[in-house]
Amino acid sequence: MAYLEQISGPEDLARLSEDELTVLAQEIRSFLVEHVSKTGGHLGPNLGVVELTIALHRVFHSPRDVIVFDTGHQSYVHKLLTGRQNFDHLRQAGGLSGYPSRAESIHDVVENSHASTALSWADGISRGLKLHNSSDRCVVAVIGDGAMTGGMAWEALNNIAEDHNRRLVIVLNDNGRSYAPTVGGMVRRFEPVRRLDTIRVNRDYEMFMDRTKQALQEAGAPGKMVYGALHSLKKGVKDFFVDAGIFDSLGIKYIGPIDGHSLPDLEEALTLARGFGGPVVVHAITEKGRGYKPAEEDAADRFHAIGRIHPETGLPIAPARFGWTKVFAEEIARQATRRPDLVGITAAMLRPVGLGPMSELFPERVIDVGIAEQHALTMAAGLAFEGLHPVVALYATFLNRAFDQLLMDVALHHAAVTVVLDRAGITGEDGPSHNGMWDLSLGAMIPGLRVAVPRDGTRLKELFDEAIGIDGPTLLRYPKGEVPEDLPALRSRGGCDIIADISAEHAGVTVAVVAVGPMAHTAIAGAQHTIAENNSIGRIVVIDPRWVLPVSDSLVSLLRDTEGVVTIEDGLVDGGVGSEIELALERSGVAIPVERLGIHRSFLAQAKRAAIVENEEMTPKDIVAAISRILALSVTPRI
Repeated sequence: MAYLEQISGPEDLARLSEDELTVLAQEIRSFLVEHVSKTGGHLGPNLGVVELTIALHRVFHSPRDVIVFDTGHQSYVHKLLTGRQNFDHLRQAGGLSGYPSRAESIHDVVENSHASTALSWADGISRGLKLHNSSDRCVVAVIGDGAMTGGMAWEALNNIAEDHNRRLVIVLNDNGRSYAPTVGGMVRRFEPVRRLDTIRVNRDYEMFMDRTKQALQEAGAPGKMVYGALHSLKKGVKDFFVDAGIFDSLGIKYIGPIDGHSLPDLEEALTLARGFGGPVVVHAITEKGRGYKPAEEDAADRFHAIGRIHPETGLPIAPARFGWTKVFAEEIARQATRRPDLVGITAAMLRPVGLGPMSELFPERVIDVGIAEQHALTMAAGLAFEGLHPVVALYATFLNRAFDQLLMDVALHHAAVTVVLDRAGITGEDGPSHNGMWDLSLGAMIPGLRVAVPRDGTRLKELFDEAIGIDGPTLLRYPKGEVPEDLPALRSRGGCDIIADISAEHAGVTVAVVAVGPMAHTAIAGAQHTIAENNSIGRIVVIDPRWVLPVSDSLVSLLRDTEGVVTIEDGLVDGGVGSEIELALERSGVAIPVERLGIHRSFLAQAKRAAIVENEEMTPKDIVAAISRILALSVTPRI
């Protein structure tokens, strides 16, 4: 690491020669493979932007020039070049974030790791610089071709094209993939320019146009005549070289395509863009996983985001355990076989959300909309109108982006759409933007939406079967990770499962613990500890409502027979299931104390899930403490 160790900031890149920069790029790739294989993280995307990031920091002067990374999962190289080379605790408590972080560096701007937002950020920042008369500063937005499938990116482009007096550079990092291969009609516009022979031809085109302009000017042609001649020539010749019409139609200058792994070509293009003085697109063709053979050869994008791996082979150190996503993947494929009306919808994450097996069986009935959750929900409403039953599978954190569509297009029209949320609740290492902790509170606000939360794999299958049988909007959510052991019900009442009924050998207060989904195991452990430690408790009933929202009359009836209630959920403690239960009891005239456990209203810093659960007071001992608080209210046992 002879050169990487000498880089403490972007300014150190200026003194390196082209040959030394080539060695630096190799060192960075070796560093990433060595360190990310130990901690896990986004390996493939970062291997693909090594030269691009070096060129950005050589041409632009961060933080004076503002560099915004869309999604931000490809910012590891940026971190290395801005003085952050301790990757020992990447994505762990106290270590570097897996995304840009303002707390880490003045070179980081946007922390949100949701895609398709960078152009809007850049639009706002560049307008702010213009209003502050800082026209000598540039704003650079680095956005992948996958993120260009998101509608927000095109909303931003529409506004960027409106004002040409801003130094705004859009770097289109085009590798043909987001998490998986990029989809949609826009992608077909880019496909012809991804070949290196097209890149070389396009450079010839730029030279041809520049020489023609120079010849006309030297011949003394008036400016209007030069402009008119070049415009006519461009219309006749441009399509022979490259189709940039998608940007030309907006009046945004286009430079490219550029070989995204050629430092001289990148620096030349970025320097031209910097000096232009208006919005410019620099189209760089890159290769995801570049320089690491296992990643280059993996067609399934297994190296987009990895756990701990053997760096020599790319194979996982620990085999993947049987997870929630696998249960759902098998169940939706089984249900699709018996129900021809079932349609799966994904937003650029076909396999991560479990729709891969269904797509192999019924490719025409699985639709990838790209990074377009809003479109996914409203399109699902349209499919439901035509008598189909769409299943929209998303990571829970990304449902936030489509709340209005779930509310106004799905729920308002009572559409038979099932939303399945993977990675709901606390996810841990991915940081504040990826915890799926908002959906229960959002769901509680939506009239007519029924929400189910399975506690184990068997209940996931049962509840999914029930959800797709409902003629109306439903939502099913489950967490990241392995599936816990099945917890059979002792008995059921009105759709609610009694999963534990623990009595002491003495008389005392009866308390109910309402467990939302997988928190059932924690609830049972807390109940057992309480019975063993507290002589004032005579009986604890642990209830899994299964369908948690809206709160059912059956659950209210069960709780009416207790002296207090503790609720525990892997979601916001305010506005979630516990809050709704408390309101339902109050409206029914049941005056018993309710203690709610869940995630506090804050953005959770990255850490292991277990550490966050403890910090958020969602452990068995916290259930014991909650029951003690109920007893402190001088509850009188029923006779």
